[in-house]
Amino acid sequence: MYEEEAGKRTDMKKNIVKIGKMVYTSMCGCLSKRYRRRHMLTLENLSFGVQDEKSQKEIIRNLNLTIESNKFVVVTGPNGGGKSTLAKLIAGIEKPTGGRIQLDGVDITEKNITERAQSGISYAFQQPVRFKGIEVFDLLRLASGKQLTITDACQYLSEVGLCAKDYIKREVNDSLSGGELKRIEIATVLARGTKLSIFDEPEAGIDLWSFQNLIAVFERMRHNIKNGSILIISHQERILDIADEIVVIANGQISMQGPKDDILPHLLGTASAVDACTKFYNKEEA
Repeated sequence: MYEEEAGKRTDMKKNIVKIGKMVYTSMCGCLSKRYRRRHMLTLENLSFGVQDEKSQKEIIRNLNLTIESNKFVVVTGPNGGGKSTLAKLIAGIEKPTGGRIQLDGVDITEKNITERAQSGISYAFQQPVRFKGIEVFDLLRLASGKQLTITDACQYLSEVGLCAKDYIKREVNDSLSGGELKRIEIATVLARGTKLSIFDEPEAGIDLWSFQNLIAVFERMRHNIKNGSILIISHQERILDIADEIVVIANGQISMQGPKDDILPHLLGTASAVDACTKFYNKEEA
């Protein structure tokens, strides 16, 4: 638990007083406020492995990570380092072989993907699913889990940069480009309004024009973030630059983690962030 104390420090014995949700420190009969910042997502000694023909291959190894509320966090690192596996473990698509996952202080390790969705976790795949015969409005309504008006649906589409009148009645099928489908999927995440929204390499399979639009969407999401957090798996510098915090994963473990301004300089100045991550990790291993 991270705590920040406001008020003059002293060596005198202090008494802790809790009034409602606020925590105070009593010193000499005076009360000074302390702010307690709760971690929304906590991963403790998380591990995941698969059995191959000869032995158990560890993909995630005793990984510890905390994500606070109202944060835009980007996870990056070399290909095969465990980034997408980590996202799937959090969402419940894969089950860890060790460790614990907590959401808002509640242990969700044994919950399946449906139960985690009900707890407030949404997951967007690298390649969104196409639903032949289902219109965009129906998809948004199903995602929201409530009675959704046309006005509400149009608002979600507008937030991801789509002209609502051109898309609200379209089928979610092969007539949509990869970029259009990605933005519609993000609109479904907005409609759900979850605590934790996970996007696994959202830039995959889209053209440059669609990528520019996607960046604008994520910038708006970062600006409007409230009562939740966003976790994105990505190699892209433009997405890394939006982040509050960056987590670098290599060989199933965290090699770097911290505020964007501290971490991003280590990842730039080379051919790609992937190469930089690899070089940094290999340097530590040496």
